[in-house]
Amino acid sequence: MDLKDHIRGIPDFPKPGILFYDISTLLAHPAAWQTAVERLAAAVAPYRPDVLAGIESRGFLVAAPLALKLGCGFVMVRKQGKLPGETVGHSYELEYGSDRVEIQADAVAPGRRVVLLDDLIATGGTLRASIELVRKVGGTVAAAACLIELTFLNGRAGLDIPLESLIRYEE
Repeated sequence: MDLKDHIRGIPDFPKPGILFYDISTLLAHPAAWQTAVERLAAAVAPYRPDVLAGIESRGFLVAAPLALKLGCGFVMVRKQGKLPGETVGHSYELEYGSDRVEIQADAVAPGRRVVLLDDLIATGGTLRASIELVRKVGGTVAAAACLIELTFLNGRAGLDIPLESLIRYEE
């Protein structure tokens, strides 16, 4: 099955000149979604994760069912101020400004193997920040995985961990 057939491109969203790759059409198609989860499971299982960390918010949609399928835990990496209890954060620079991601302080026990999940990697800034965040709390980041990789933005080049992606767009 070609999963690209189930991704809808929305031009000029969220702003003019951007082509948004909408995964809601993939999620709505049971056979395509099942295929995507099975392919991600095959790609992620060799990294032997103890925990999958989903990056807000579409990464939750990818990581939660995958964690269930692989029999491992699931934790959330969220934007600042969205998690209850004690959190650990990591600030990072964007093209125009800065942002911050957080994780609950006790979400990942030291030494646990973590695979980070998101729906898409573009420039890789949020993923790099999430890697540093998991390391701050003592986790070992084994790999990252996503449904979609925009290869023309070269986000993979800035990573120091393996990246698995199911769908690649070259332009």
